[in-house]
Amino acid sequence: MLIVFGGRKAPGAKDWPQSVQWGYLALVGGAFGVLSNYMSLTAVMLVLVLVTGSVWLLDRLVLAKRRAASSREVGHFVDYSRGFFPVILVVFILRSFLAEPFQIPSSSMRPGLVVGDFILVNKFSYGIRIPVLNTVLIPVHQVERGDVVVFNYPVNPKVNYIKRVIGLPGDTVEYRNKVLSINGKQVPEVADGTYDYLEQRLAMIHNDQFRETLGDRNFRVLKIQEAPTLVLSQVSDFPDRDACRYDEDGFVCKVPAGHYFMMGDNRDNSLDSRYWGFVPDRLMVGKAFMIWMNFGDLGRIGQRIH
Repeated sequence: MLIVFGGRKAPGAKDWPQSVQWGYLALVGGAFGVLSNYMSLTAVMLVLVLVTGSVWLLDRLVLAKRRAASSREVGHFVDYSRGFFPVILVVFILRSFLAEPFQIPSSSMRPGLVVGDFILVNKFSYGIRIPVLNTVLIPVHQVERGDVVVFNYPVNPKVNYIKRVIGLPGDTVEYRNKVLSINGKQVPEVADGTYDYLEQRLAMIHNDQFRETLGDRNFRVLKIQEAPTLVLSQVSDFPDRDACRYDEDGFVCKVPAGHYFMMGDNRDNSLDSRYWGFVPDRLMVGKAFMIWMNFGDLGRIGQRIH
């Protein structure tokens, strides 16, 4: 309504009436909101790039010549499509191939990452990938044990999760009585005091803290000794579940080819591969490498993610 009844540009004016400007901002924002219910943000941005890019190209090849011949002014739809196209294109390229921001929503990666951290994810760490399809076009580096990664949640790929890579394809991962082993070898850990945090501003959670070494990664993990190693009732019937064996003391899983096993550093407060299964490579988003903002604790800005 704002666009249709917003009026025309005054003679000699540089900008369209404010009602038209607000109408197009609302249109773009609404498109993001509606389409994001049905597809990923990357797919939404690709749609907008294609729409505005098509109008931009049509104007360059056809419409501009017609206007010049008839002395007509450019319409607001073409005008705003031309203006939005380069901005959306640049953002799309940056998010798809270089770096993408995410916010930490839960305590599953404490103590390294806390609620409110805004992080940057390297999008080309695991290869240049085709947007939306996410298949590797140009290989760069391989996923390594201990990497902190963002990926599409296998149960609902529109949701992004962040966890640590524990098992690579072909690995046998075992977590029994709160002791992690990979391919039959216990992952080294040493006690490192305690760690307390306020969960959702409701309850203070007391944890034992450990220093764990996985490959060349050294990082802190949390455990609540009195908590069960695994809540069997929460384990779902995920694909390739027959590659795992569960009991009251823990589990052992053989990671299928092309998949990864993920766990949160906050071992007793993390919904991860123990419960919903393996992450296929096509759902990998990128490697988390830095905290760029935390409005509640500015001292966290710039910290590297280990």
